[in-house]
Amino acid sequence: MEKFYRKLIEEILARGLTSVEEVLKLRREICRELKPNVFPSIIQILLHAKEEEVGRLKFLITKPTRTLSGVTPVAIMTSPCACPHGKCIMCPGGVDSHFGDVPQSYTGKEPATMRGIRNNYDPYLQVFNRLEQYNLLNQSSDKVELIIMGGTFPAREKEYQEEFVMYAFKAMNDFSEMFFDENGLKFDKFKKFFELPGEVSDERMKRIHEKILKLKGESNLIKEHERNETTKVRCVALCIETRPDFGKLEEGNYMLKLGCTRVELGVQSVDDNVLKKIERGHTVEDTTEAIRVLRDLGFKISIHYMPGLPGVKDELEDMKTLFSDERFKPDMIKLYPCIITKGTKLYEMWERGEFEPITTGQAAELIVHFKKYVPEYCRIQRIQRDISGKVIEAGVDMTNLRQHIHDGWNVKCRCIRCREVGRAKKFGEVKIKVIEYGASKGKEFFISAEDEHDNLYGFCRLRFPSEELREELKNCGIVRELHVYSTAINVGEKSDNSFQHKGLGKKLMAKAEELCKGKRIVVISGIGVRGYYEKLGYVKEGVYMVKSLSL
Repeated sequence: MEKFYRKLIEEILARGLTSVEEVLKLRREICRELKPNVFPSIIQILLHAKEEEVGRLKFLITKPTRTLSGVTPVAIMTSPCACPHGKCIMCPGGVDSHFGDVPQSYTGKEPATMRGIRNNYDPYLQVFNRLEQYNLLNQSSDKVELIIMGGTFPAREKEYQEEFVMYAFKAMNDFSEMFFDENGLKFDKFKKFFELPGEVSDERMKRIHEKILKLKGESNLIKEHERNETTKVRCVALCIETRPDFGKLEEGNYMLKLGCTRVELGVQSVDDNVLKKIERGHTVEDTTEAIRVLRDLGFKISIHYMPGLPGVKDELEDMKTLFSDERFKPDMIKLYPCIITKGTKLYEMWERGEFEPITTGQAAELIVHFKKYVPEYCRIQRIQRDISGKVIEAGVDMTNLRQHIHDGWNVKCRCIRCREVGRAKKFGEVKIKVIEYGASKGKEFFISAEDEHDNLYGFCRLRFPSEELREELKNCGIVRELHVYSTAINVGEKSDNSFQHKGLGKKLMAKAEELCKGKRIVVISGIGVRGYYEKLGYVKEGVYMVKSLSL
């Protein structure tokens, strides 16, 4: 096999190939000649390249859709812990559940949960593992969106929260120092440390865990935040999941301390009767208050909504309320059609014939109709939970529901995800556009960069808050999000295939500053993006980046 890999790589470089399709054609040609006993994958080709060859093989990126949004998502799972209110009737998982001791609302079969289990729910090990995978796929990992999953994180002890986040940051920082220099990834050192290429085995994983844990050591959150401002793998966004009743001012302020920039709220329904029926443990008033407070602190707001719950009278009307009622109007939404799993009260109701779950066809038609009402400032992040069909007893059992909807109905709405330029075929002249709307008693501006083909290249969310909740937020406009789309590339680099690092972010910020004349403009910045705002004249004040603007 070594002879095969050597010839293949040398031929790729000698012929000056620049596309995956060309490499696959060459692979078939050499396979016919040398007849290897294994048909090699793109990853295996990369692993057999010499360090000096890797740079010229960067075009062999696999699974590019994961980084089309411009960032690299790293989801890590907290350890199993009971939710303070108990369990909703449809909620699987938890401590001593039908699925064993797994994080509440998960089954142990989801990719992120399985990574958590493999890594003993250790944030340091999980982040190292995920960064290993991205670099193995030859994908950029220098702009990480860290996503903390596993239940109501702000309900955990503050010591656990701070240590969990601190070690996630330390993993990014240590991984950077160990495997990167000014020339990029030290590929030979990376391969040697992770024993690549190598077979998947418990023994190999144990050896790698031991090597990683020797690096772990002790530290503190402030130190790791400061390191992350200049390291190679930077956290540009931190997302925390919580319930609305654990998403108020106290929890919001603590999440700011941790470096959080986005909060995902488990809303599930906008009907108090439904919330009571499912034993949710919070009210619609809790939801609207949490959305307002978190918005006024500068967070981006994503909500989880569950179509098909017991007691719903008119599902589409309830879902339309999310955007017609100014108390909601989320920036992002995840739609999780209700499913039946063993070990839940809803499963028992279904067995007794007291509840009939929404079907795949019903869910698909509902979402198709709902997409017509989703405004252009919102992103539909998901339309199905990442739960294995093997554990779904009834309800939506199609794990690729989004693809099914887009293929079956050929539907495209004007949500952010449908319009982001990384998926575009035609391009035009980019112009700045501003939409103003009321939300949560404040004023929102969605500042977008788009073209005549309705491609969205980037956007900025600016808010004039309903209330000044912190000293840093006096007389200000808050930039809650700045995002430029297309495939993620490394900090400081440019590419003909990406719209990042070409000045669009500066243009969007300039428009936000124009709207904030005479005020202070405050940015809720990811830890690893503070340097970018410093170059634009912002200074750190508390947990924010701030600039005063004259009239």
